[in-house]
Amino acid sequence: MTTVDQNQRRRRGTGLIALDPEHAFAGYTLFAPLTGGGEVHLIDLDGTEVHTWKLPYRAGRHARILPGGNLAHNGVLPDQEALFPMWHKYRGGVMGVYAPDGTPLREHIDPLQHHDAHHLDDGGILYSGLEALTGPDAAAVRGGVPGSEAEGGTVWADTIVEVDAEGREVWSWRASEHLDREAYALHPDYAREHWPLINSVTPLADGNILASLRSSSAVIVISRETGEVLWRTDPGLVSQQHHPTELPNGTFLVFDNGVFRPGHDVPYSRVIEIDRATKEVVWEYHDPAKESFFAPFMGSAQRLPNGNTLITDSPAGRLFEVTADGLVVWEYVVPYFGGYQESEVRGLFPAEPNAVFRSYRYAAEELPWLETGR
Repeated sequence: MTTVDQNQRRRRGTGLIALDPEHAFAGYTLFAPLTGGGEVHLIDLDGTEVHTWKLPYRAGRHARILPGGNLAHNGVLPDQEALFPMWHKYRGGVMGVYAPDGTPLREHIDPLQHHDAHHLDDGGILYSGLEALTGPDAAAVRGGVPGSEAEGGTVWADTIVEVDAEGREVWSWRASEHLDREAYALHPDYAREHWPLINSVTPLADGNILASLRSSSAVIVISRETGEVLWRTDPGLVSQQHHPTELPNGTFLVFDNGVFRPGHDVPYSRVIEIDRATKEVVWEYHDPAKESFFAPFMGSAQRLPNGNTLITDSPAGRLFEVTADGLVVWEYVVPYFGGYQESEVRGLFPAEPNAVFRSYRYAAEELPWLETGR
């Protein structure tokens, strides 16, 4: 046997890769390894671990710090059956808030929750879920690989649910009720088991909802009042995208994965800023060697207070920060690799990945307990 580590990502080096302290945004970076079994890590700019949460659920995608310093964590509800082949990859089910020492403060359970859960300032949660479509309702979904529905010919369609701090439903939305089947058809190479695969939901300043529909390559704005689609990206602008967020000037920042990008024979990922009025790209980052930055799934981007952007190259476990001019000023590779102890996921991903869904940067004043040692 060779003594060379056969894990390419680990072999290339982990931990802090690069730092320009003069231009990087000072603060702490939070990430939750998808193979970590419930660990959430907080590191400083030097890549030194300054705090760790050890929670009872493996990451159901990601965690973030709430105003006041508590941790919102989306975990995987144990012992659930797979609704379709890829369900165990991105399902969640446990939406919790935890004190810095890991004490649970509240948890909301929904076995049909997946991908995103946005914890609101009032204690409520806005999250993506599922409902089953069968018979003519399933057949009405356009696109995808013929015959690739879930068991019984089922197409699992997305919903968006909002609950209050007590877990009572206060608002909901159904893709099957509000999306035009032709306008939001599945990409022809996608399975018909899940439509349209909402991977991000977040409230906008005007009260409406921003959502990302991966398998239809669309970012949309949903009216909270009527449920109708008020705005969408033009077809071809984004491809299998993730994590749209609203910036203070009203533009949308989007991690554009680039899978099946029309007119491009070499795939690459980018982060773009879209003007809501014109639907035009007003800022873009891609690696100078475009093909060297390609995340075929997952990914996130956060605009920082100094104008820099923190980017999560999720499959590679690579977190990096760029200036407005596209210069890298910080780079870190997640050093936590795992083979997924749970058999439900190891069968899908037998390698040892260091993937994370999202990462977030926080200024010191957002973590008062870290500064005081409480």
